Amino acid sequence: MPLRQTIRLGSYLLKQRLLRRDKFALLVELEPLFACNLKCAGCGKIAQPASLLKQRMPVEQAVAAIEESGAPMVSIAGGEPLMHPQIDEITRQLLDRKKIVFLCTNALLLPKHMQRFTPHRDFAWMVHIDGLRERHDASVAKEGGFDAAVAAIRQAKAAGFRVMTNTTFFSTDTPQDVVGVLDYLNDELGVDNMQISPAYAYEKAPDQEHWLGVDETRALFRKAFGDGRRKRWRLNHSPVFLDFLEGKRELDCTAWGIPSYSLLGWQRPCYLLDDGYAKTYRELVEETDWSAFGRGKDPRCANCMAHCGYEPTAVIATMGSLKESLRAAAG
Repeated sequence: MPLRQTIRLGSYLLKQRLLRRDKFALLVELEPLFACNLKCAGCGKIAQPASLLKQRMPVEQAVAAIEESGAPMVSIAGGEPLMHPQIDEITRQLLDRKKIVFLCTNALLLPKHMQRFTPHRDFAWMVHIDGLRERHDASVAKEGGFDAAVAAIRQAKAAGFRVMTNTTFFSTDTPQDVVGVLDYLNDELGVDNMQISPAYAYEKAPDQEHWLGVDETRALFRKAFGDGRRKRWRLNHSPVFLDFLEGKRELDCTAWGIPSYSLLGWQRPCYLLDDGYAKTYRELVEETDWSAFGRGKDPRCANCMAHCGYEPTAVIATMGSLKESLRAAAG
């Protein structure tokens, strides 16, 4: 993260410690709609009823949820956010409230809607890229999807926007696949940061066969990160989380650190598991048994190493250690 944003996040964490809060939101996954223009193999958002797919969250509701949580960062997802007619207004209002905003998109609609947005130091596009051309197009079930996303990234960069990518890896991916796409994004396309995640068994996803287990995840990233590549790539993760992916250290799940808010409310306990919804953020935090989730606690969490549960743990561990903070800064 840019130094300015890192300082802001550090100040936020210090405030929570001084207030003696043991559970707080670092980032909110905001889903103002479930509708999408793709049918990706690893996502089941469009499995919602047709009546719900037609709904769009009002601007006031979206902003109020983020204000209630107090989180300094927001990841606007879906569905495809650019299908929301007021997504630019939601973004502007969050930026006006000094939130760090990432707008997640498959980029197919980005060239059409880019003029509705203005480059901002706290705003970034987060483009979904699930591998190089053949691999990505198969993942999103659309021929030409990769080329369209790459063209949109180049256009956004040329217009002065900060652009990040999000890549999910499945059991069909090899260490060479990981290296290939990250080398391309880092060196040839020149995106600002890259986010990676092992595929987790999302129960509504069309593809239920290619999720990564813990041992598979560790083996995949241990080999991909070899020969110093991990330090060379502009990865949007703390060194502690990357250590976790490689199996160099264990972390507990802190799903409360990245809560998910959608048209249905605050999802319990995270956006990958669906144990019902809370009407308010306070209800989510205070009435959810957070100790019941995580590897070794809930069978559904057995193979999960997703950033929504473990990156908050890594960030808190980093900010709470001078050694890890210096290590992250050096990286």
